[in-house]
Amino acid sequence: MNRFKQFVEWHVFGVCSTIGEKMGIASTTIRKYFIYISFLTMGSPLIIYLFVAFWMNVKRYIFSARRNPLRG
Repeated sequence: MNRFKQFVEWHVFGVCSTIGEKMGIASTTIRKYFIYISFLTMGSPLIIYLFVAFWMNVKRYIFSARRNPLRG
């Protein structure tokens, strides 16, 4: 069950976890406030969330390509 929780947190909630780690705030607090703000603003922070998630995947792809010794 712990592996499933880590998978979900990394792939689904990776944005909130990363922001929490960078700012030193619990990721559950960030998720809670994200949900509150989304309800208050009719879901507009969802666009920001998707953009950050996309940017994190691109960044992860770039860094993994640099560290791969088989790529020239």
